[in-house]
Amino acid sequence: MKTSRRMVQDVSRGGAGKEASHSPGAADCECQSNLANLRAPLWKRLLDICCVLIAIPTLLPTMLLVAVAIRFSSKGPVLFKQERVGLLGKRFILFKFRTMVAGTDTAVHEAHTASLIETDGPMLKLDTHGDARLIPYGRMLRAAGLDELPQLINVLRGEMSIVGPRPCLPSEYSRYLPWQRERFQTLPGITGLWQVSGKNRTTFSEMVNFDIQYVRMQSFWLDLKIMLKTIPTVVNEAIDIERRRRSRRFPIGSSYTARLTDRRASREVGPSARSAGPVS
Repeated sequence: MKTSRRMVQDVSRGGAGKEASHSPGAADCECQSNLANLRAPLWKRLLDICCVLIAIPTLLPTMLLVAVAIRFSSKGPVLFKQERVGLLGKRFILFKFRTMVAGTDTAVHEAHTASLIETDGPMLKLDTHGDARLIPYGRMLRAAGLDELPQLINVLRGEMSIVGPRPCLPSEYSRYLPWQRERFQTLPGITGLWQVSGKNRTTFSEMVNFDIQYVRMQSFWLDLKIMLKTIPTVVNEAIDIERRRRSRRFPIGSSYTARLTDRRASREVGPSARSAGPVS
């Protein structure tokens, strides 16, 4: 999305990327008062409820199948619950389908997130190169985004929206600079502008700027546009993940690839050509 990237740069130039330097006064007090009373727009709440009610009949069978697969393939609860930070820094319990072994230490994920913030490198998932902690079908569920479906409960409870910034961990929130916390001036979402604008190929700073851009420009039509882009984006990401997995499993130049190439070549030559003698 060239337009989005250009607008992200404009956000940074316009002050979103720099902490404002001015003395506190009446304007600051008024601003803080407005933030304290900030709520999700009525159109956004109505859109969320309508979309969930329309999608539930289609998604419910899928969610039941996922729940059964997790229940019989791994010991532990079907749902994973974790504290996250939402609108204006308020904390809530986020729901996901469990894709890792029960009791997995979250400190590893927190350290990975801290590293991404400090290095400002691409926002790659911790399990991009595989993770022994994943349960059977866990990698597939995460790649397809099916583990996020229980967050529809958070949407119905008003803690999240379908579209919005990614809800972060409390440990991650404590590392945000003051200007970066503008991204918390709207409800967190299941999908968002960042997710359909490169996601794992973007850096932490770019993610924050995409989120701030959304906060400033959110509208009914922008939410619909992001929703429509989400499914093809998830499909493309799942294909990329599978392609990378196969390339790591059977890298070009490996003995397996060489044998496979020879076998295909022998089929193309055919038995008659292999049995033929030298040309006189």
